[in-house]
Amino acid sequence: MAAIADGTDAVAEAGGVSEYGSDADVSREPAGQPVMDLLRFAAVGSVDDGKSTLIGRLLHDTKQLFDDQIEAVELASRGRGIDGMDLSFVTDGLRAEREQGITIDVAYRYAATPARKFVIADCPGHVQYTRNMATGASTADLALVVVDAPKGLREQTRRHVCIAALLGVRHLIVAANKMDQIDWDQSAYDRVVSEMAHLSERLGVVSCTVIPVSALHGDNVADRTDAAPWYDGPTILEALEQAPVGEWAGVQGTHQGSGARLPVQWVLRQPGGGRTYAGMINGGPLRAGDEVVVLPSGQRSRVTAVETLDGPLREAAVGLSVSVQLADDVDVSRGDLLAAAGDLPDLVTQLVATVCWFDGKPLIAGAQYRIKHTTRVTPARIVSVDARLDVNRLELLPADSLEENDIGTVTISVATPLATDPYHRNRITGSFVLIDPNTNGTVAAGMVGLPDLTPLDEDPASLDDHA
Repeated sequence: MAAIADGTDAVAEAGGVSEYGSDADVSREPAGQPVMDLLRFAAVGSVDDGKSTLIGRLLHDTKQLFDDQIEAVELASRGRGIDGMDLSFVTDGLRAEREQGITIDVAYRYAATPARKFVIADCPGHVQYTRNMATGASTADLALVVVDAPKGLREQTRRHVCIAALLGVRHLIVAANKMDQIDWDQSAYDRVVSEMAHLSERLGVVSCTVIPVSALHGDNVADRTDAAPWYDGPTILEALEQAPVGEWAGVQGTHQGSGARLPVQWVLRQPGGGRTYAGMINGGPLRAGDEVVVLPSGQRSRVTAVETLDGPLREAAVGLSVSVQLADDVDVSRGDLLAAAGDLPDLVTQLVATVCWFDGKPLIAGAQYRIKHTTRVTPARIVSVDARLDVNRLELLPADSLEENDIGTVTISVATPLATDPYHRNRITGSFVLIDPNTNGTVAAGMVGLPDLTPLDEDPASLDDHA
């Protein structure tokens, strides 16, 4: 069951970055300095609920902005007839975004406090750009969910939380925003806590902390406010600094995810003869001496060397890009997968998957696409559309098609066998995208397996109170 914090419960204690994560490279400090934790989080929620303003306020109040950035935001604000600064412009960098006042693309920002480093993905809230939101959430350790407290959870917010949970995000910090507009009415905050508790429990979220804020004025963002004496929980910044890190890498550990996987991206000819195979490690660490299987062919060999540009490694951690030398002259091509012999993925020509459908044309049985799974692209056909997820009631309902922005389950056949793991075991070999062969556009993001929804333990009719 999800642990819901209503302000009186502390956020879960922070864990260290997984030894298997790529975060160690990203957050490397100068020699002799301690390595700081790195938290990747995505700001999600419905359009106009204040995500960009909240991120802008967080960056501004923690002194992350340079003078020229502040001047640019002030200039853009004056161009919109706004006195002072519209902090949403800190992340809304596209001209079209500033003109429309909405986020279109995912805006990535980087920040650091004395306690931790952050990679921030400000995701668009508009339903038209759901695919961009999925991109931002796909590598997040945590989702910062922004809710317009006077209005409560909207359908698009529920959709965003569903997508984040399906993508493996198990920790939520919820900003009940715009509390200043309702004079910090505790009942509105309590309603958000109740709605998020129900949603989190059904989606298998591990922890969810709800914080009353005013992003516009900075209350409870980086600094605590006196406007809500009834709230004694963390600020947004405190919650982010205390949240567990390394969740993205954590599911890839040898005892938590799959064995080592190396999707082959390049085959490199070596001076004097021989080949090595380059790609990014996932699933678990890879070491010289490990026995591996080449999929889909099934040939076996042993790793004799693992190298990076900095030289050979005794062990390559998850997230490292490496080249691997094998003991035998086996046939390996781009799109093949080197997998730990003791823990092989499933080799399939048909798979059941959960998809987020992005195209304006409905997804129906018999449709032909290309599927991109790790480094392999191969033709695919939709065998059947099996169900659609009702994001308000969190139920899978029988369906024979999916409309734009629907989430559902499908059965897919592929022309070339794919080496897959269930998404909950491995986010890399358990994910894929579908591509329209006529336009080359990405029409769906997919996860191998069915969504993990907690069974209903109440009368379905009572769920309407939460919708």
